Amino acid sequence: MKTTLKEENNILTMSFEGRLDTAASSQTEKDMQALYDCEGKNIVLDCQMLEYISSSGLRLFLGLLKNAKTKGSTVTVAYLSDDLRRVFDEIGFTQLFNIK
Repeated sequence: MKTTLKEENNILTMSFEGRLDTAASSQTEKDMQALYDCEGKNIVLDCQMLEYISSSGLRLFLGLLKNAKTKGSTVTVAYLSDDLRRVFDEIGFTQLFNIK
């Protein structure tokens, strides 16, 4: 699992590459800590290269969303594959997140 963070025009974008499973979630959570200081910035989670997400990965996304809302920021999940979009639909995440 590889993550890349960039900031541009007051938008924090984290790209995910590989499988966000239980084994990768601990390191990914550490990588995502930079997103928690998002006050005044919006967040994009770029999932174009994300192959799989487990329940522990979904928990990371949800925790980030809750934190961002308390700071007046939004979280957009971008470029979901059809398979990942079905997962987000089935668990109700498409109603919680901005999906692009």
